[in-house]
Amino acid sequence: MTENYVALLGTKGGPAIRPGSSMPTSNLFVLNGHQIVVDCALGVTRGLIDQGMQLHDLSLIFITHLHSDHYLELGPLLHTAWTAGLKTHVDIYGPDGIDVYWDGFLASTKADIDLRIEDEGRPDLRELISIHVIDTGHVMDLGAVSVSAIRTEHPPLTETFALSFRTTDTHVVFSGDTARLEALEDFARGADLLIHEAMLESALPALMARIGNGSDKLMEHWLRAHTFAHDAAITATNAGVARLALSHLIPSDDPTYGPDDWRAACADHYDGELIVGHDGIRINL
Repeated sequence: MTENYVALLGTKGGPAIRPGSSMPTSNLFVLNGHQIVVDCALGVTRGLIDQGMQLHDLSLIFITHLHSDHYLELGPLLHTAWTAGLKTHVDIYGPDGIDVYWDGFLASTKADIDLRIEDEGRPDLRELISIHVIDTGHVMDLGAVSVSAIRTEHPPLTETFALSFRTTDTHVVFSGDTARLEALEDFARGADLLIHEAMLESALPALMARIGNGSDKLMEHWLRAHTFAHDAAITATNAGVARLALSHLIPSDDPTYGPDDWRAACADHYDGELIVGHDGIRINL
């Protein structure tokens, strides 16, 4: 039987990386033999390789929303897979506007693509990729895997999605980026695994001081558009999920705070299995 798992390739919230930092958000979901990439932040290509994936096997990618820490490396991933021998079709599901990014990437690399087609005999990368716009409800079926979506609360963006992957035996939900969302409780009802973004409330003032951007706007964004760890735990409890994995961590790179702090934030609100994400962790299903 094929091993089913989720690998959290990048677990940092936000696009910036610094010495000692984890990488922004990307995931590999292996279910019923299918290799599904969810979000493509900086580092996704290396993360997939580190999981043992052959890039020429890439076939299905989901992008939850158009913040750079979720799609910045989509184009480079596809181009690198192409140079590694990709010859087969890749479907990309994402929010309205993902086609603009892809067209822009192709324009920026046109000279290289044309050269490699002529000089190396490669198939045309532009003809291998299909873009599909996500909406709420049923998204697609992949064999016995059914994928559905709901909109999340992540202002100022509106085309932001949580994703559910379900078979007769397994149910995994990615929250995407969102403020506390009651609709997610029904969406993730009884899931085997909920992967939920999380902020550590006590650590935010120190993070703001360290970033030092001279504005309160970033803190205002965090508070209206993201979820505290304890609220993610409440969502998991109300949804009755078997396991909760925290990812897209804010902060993820402050040595003052570690896994015990995240567990303590959730302890009074969730008594199931809690997984504090880190880059490269593989969660077996």
